[in-house]
Amino acid sequence: MAINLSQAHAASDVVTITTWGGSYTTAMQKAFFEPFGKNSDIKIREDQWDGSTARIQAMVDTQQVTWDLVSSTTNVALQGCEEGWLEKIDYSKLGGKEKFMPGAAMECGVAIDNYGIVFAYNKDKYPGGGPTTMADFFDVNKYPGPRALYKGPKYTMEFALIGDGVKPSEVYKVLATEEGVNRAFKKLDSIKPSIKVWWTAGAQPPQLLADGEVSMAISYDGRIQAAIKEYGKNLQIVRDGQALDFDIWVIPKGAKNLAAAEKFLQFTTTPKVAAGLSDYIAYGPAIPSAMPFVKPGIVNDLPNAPENMTNSFTLSAEFWADHEQELTERFNKWLAK
Repeated sequence: MAINLSQAHAASDVVTITTWGGSYTTAMQKAFFEPFGKNSDIKIREDQWDGSTARIQAMVDTQQVTWDLVSSTTNVALQGCEEGWLEKIDYSKLGGKEKFMPGAAMECGVAIDNYGIVFAYNKDKYPGGGPTTMADFFDVNKYPGPRALYKGPKYTMEFALIGDGVKPSEVYKVLATEEGVNRAFKKLDSIKPSIKVWWTAGAQPPQLLADGEVSMAISYDGRIQAAIKEYGKNLQIVRDGQALDFDIWVIPKGAKNLAAAEKFLQFTTTPKVAAGLSDYIAYGPAIPSAMPFVKPGIVNDLPNAPENMTNSFTLSAEFWADHEQELTERFNKWLAK
């Protein structure tokens, strides 16, 4: 049944939505933006960002907020809520918090989907058989070739520890200690000469792999799936040591089109619409009641499929909200050496 949101334009006829770009935004356009446009008089204006919270904070501080909804991360939602530059989510308009997976309904952010951060490799580079574990990603002798890693401590530190033998279930216990941080950087030292690209945008790793510029890359799993299925790239995902997380919608404090943003959230958090994102990118819906609407042939490609959860962990929003600044400073100093 169509959801008619035409009355929403009385409050505002435009909502500015900021996303990460690349295949993820393309999936959103098909699953969310286009259907919303057909069911509403509200127009969507799109923008992109690189995850820098300074941009949102500057907008709020100067009262020049130009974004209404931002596709963000769990730790940004925690930080923005604590520091007061994000709006609180009114779950009474979204069917209640209990509708969502545990951890998906945050005070200042609501989950769009759940996804995996994995590593992938170009199969043409390893005709005799490619890597199968996170330890292999860090083994430049057994599996030589240039790598691409995220330019920041998040993901990078956890994977370094897992690559050094730490169990995924214990990664934050170890990383919370000075010894654990030192251990992660020591592991990163071992492959630093092989890191050809430090990426900042999610669209980069699949392109780098497909072009043969790097042999392996840390990446968002849905981006790699899209490169394989839509563009026929000869890539392989390795889920050993996979990090699980949510994409989160956040609303900057003082958003000019709050009512329109809430209408968009109401639409995209209905089960059938939420499930639709998996048609275009292999991320799982954050709403359990949406799972029956996911096409059977897609389910096994999702990060939260049972067979894909072996030796995985969930990213700790709390850890990164507490430690991101200090670890980023240390990471940048390490990177500059």
